[in-house]
Amino acid sequence: MTTPTLSVRNLRVEIPTRRGVLTAIDDLSFDIAPGEVLGMVGESGAGKSITGSAIIGLLEPPGRVAGGEIRLAGERIDNVSPDQMRRIRGRRIGMIFQDPLTSLNPLYRIGDQLVETILTHERLSQKAARTKAVKLLEEVGIPAAEARFSAYPHQFSGGMRQRVVIALALCADPELVIADEPTTALDVSVQAQIIALLKRLCADRGASVMLITHDMGVIAETADRVCVLYAGRLAEIGPVRAVVKHPQHPYTQGLMAAIPSLVGDPDATLAQIPGSMPRLGAIPAGCAFNPRCNFAFEACSAARPEVYDAGTSDASCFLHASEVAPSAPAETLRAADQAGIVLPVSAKETIA
Repeated sequence: MTTPTLSVRNLRVEIPTRRGVLTAIDDLSFDIAPGEVLGMVGESGAGKSITGSAIIGLLEPPGRVAGGEIRLAGERIDNVSPDQMRRIRGRRIGMIFQDPLTSLNPLYRIGDQLVETILTHERLSQKAARTKAVKLLEEVGIPAAEARFSAYPHQFSGGMRQRVVIALALCADPELVIADEPTTALDVSVQAQIIALLKRLCADRGASVMLITHDMGVIAETADRVCVLYAGRLAEIGPVRAVVKHPQHPYTQGLMAAIPSLVGDPDATLAQIPGSMPRLGAIPAGCAFNPRCNFAFEACSAARPEVYDAGTSDASCFLHASEVAPSAPAETLRAADQAGIVLPVSAKETIA
């Protein structure tokens, strides 16, 4: 069995405050296989970016990893010293942040920043590092790379700056690249170019990618599998085609229904999920999504569901639990069945 590039098990991230401890990530587990692109999606506040920060060791105090394990190619990295983590960060894990202007020092030339990063992680001469930096700029599609090597960040467009940031993330040939909404500030045509570039470069280098985004369209075009988060918890995970075409968690169904369609009635009302993401200090008991769920029943507010086999994916929903689903009202089960949720045999017998 191939060792995953990244393995996260029962991750818990806490933020101590004067009013108590807030749980930002609660018992989150997932793997990323070698060369795989895993999309991580959810509304703002779902816990996507903080998961990436926890993996790369960049949680802002007082945030902390309070439980679970993070393994990179089988090696545990959540309990290493800050010095060891600095050697891993950049060398074995590359990071692409949302805003390229915050990732690039405006006082230094683009080439100098690339060369410095290369020399930090590789034993090369200054000349060899410069040659590699120029080659990287060419690889990410910077025109006249030799001439632009000495330019400052403000002399590049947003799309070109993001290409430079991708070059920075890949300059040490990392095993894993965490891309935190890398296309947020870009227009649609440039978004497509950047995503295609990132996917191609990582495939050529054999790197795995954790792609954090709120855009299901980007996920559908880019990822191999998708992990849907809600209130710091796993809602659904599975192959991207299966999750997009046949979502098995009510939250995932809501996300997909909220995407505007190019076909159908142009006057139709756009679907939306009622309510909003709960604050960290007010996460409801049981399933965190139950106050907004059309299929919620008594068990949903009484206990937190595990992650169950939902056919083509895995979903954290009692509708997939053979021992719990039959206790739902028959009309709820019928509505879930009509919505395409794969009910266990015991639940189907209830509405037969």
